[in-house]
Parts: sequence; structure tokens; C-alpha cells
Amino acid sequence: MDEPQTEARRPVALAALSLRAQIAVAGVVAVVAAVAVVHVGMVFLHVAPSNTVSKAHAEAIDDWIYPEFEQNWKLFAPNPLQQDIAVQVRAEVRSSDGGYRTTGWYDLSAADGRAIDGNLLPSHTQQNELRRAWDFFTGTHDNDNRAVGMRGALSEEYLRRIVVMRLERAGAVQDGGTLARVQVRSRTSNVSPPKWSNEKVSTQPTYQVLPWWRVSADETNGGVK
Repeated sequence: MDEPQTEARRPVALAALSLRAQIAVAGVVAVVAAVAVVHVGMVFLHVAPSNTVSKAHAEAIDDWIYPEFEQNWKLFAPNPLQQDIAVQVRAEVRSSDGGYRTTGWYDLSAADGRAIDGNLLPSHTQQNELRRAWDFFTGTHDNDNRAVGMRGALSEEYLRRIVVMRLERAGAVQDGGTLARVQVRSRTSNVSPPKWSNEKVSTQPTYQVLPWWRVSADETNGGVK
């Protein structure tokens, strides 16, 4: 026979809270529910076929979705991606005595891969942040890395913020130095076809190298953390 719960072990019901605490809890729940409803609605309008509502509020929808929540259907395309794309970065570091040095290339995609390998519950950041940032950049720039459309500058800023944070975490800046500039490149290689396939593809990697970007004072002083 179970013993009755003692006063210390009895769970505290919402009704036992003070009126002020109940109002605070209700307010938090209402805000979370409202944000969830708005987010689901924005994502639905973004991926749904063009309609009267999505046309009338296109700017607000884009501002909510891009760049963190962009959706695409590449996995389900008739010809899915068959390439390995690695995003790499190097930095020009200004030392405390005014000198400059250039680091080697940091393979950020490989670092994400190592973090995911063997991890049963990898984070969304490890799986998608860098990949989506690169997709966002290439989707808003031409073959000469020039911005096309209104979101080009946003995609550059977003990608630069990510690589700056990754460089700081990797210890690229040492002995009181600061990041002056960063340069990003991609290394693309075709996935080898299966053994039973007669398809022949080159596995020789190709590189897309972006110009050097200056890092702002806000970014170097922790403004993106």
C-alpha cells in the first residue's frame, strides 16, 4: 500500500502559486504559443504556392524566414545533390604589435562532420548552420561572386558572422590579436558512383574562392556571439 505523499514531496499545483506568479506563467505560455503560431504560419506561407496572402505580405515573410529558417526541397529533387561541398576559411590576423599574419585554411565542414560522427543527437547548428549559410550565399550571387537581388548583402553578412565565430572558437586569434579580414572558399568534389554503376565521374576537387572580407569592430569585439 502506497504511503500518502508528505507535504515536502507533494507537487506544487499552479493554483498554489501567488496571483503574480500565475499571471507571469500565463504570460510566458501565451507568448510562446503566439510565437509558435506565427512561425508555423510564416513557414507555411513561405513553402506554399504563391497566393494572395503570401503576395501581400511577401516582405514580412522573407524578413522572418531568411536566413535562418529558409526551406528547400533539394533532397526530393529528380536529381538530388551528388557532390561533397566543404566550406573552408582562413584569416588575416592583426597582432598586438601591429603586424599581420595569415592563417592556414580551416575546414569548417570537416569540423562539423567530426562533431556529428557518432553523435546520436547532433544539434541543428552542427548539421545545418554552415551548409544553409553557404547555400544562401551561392543562391544570391552569380558565378563572379557578385550579389544578385536584395538578399545578397544579407547572405554575405550571415556567412561572415558564422566563420568569424568559428575562427574564434578554433583559436585562430592568439596573444591579444584581432581578426582583420577573412576569406572563404568551397571545395567541391563529386561523389563516386556505386560499384554496380557504369557512370564515370571525376572526383578531382574544384574550388570557389571568395574575395577577402573585412571584419567589423563589432564582430571582432564579440558583437556576433
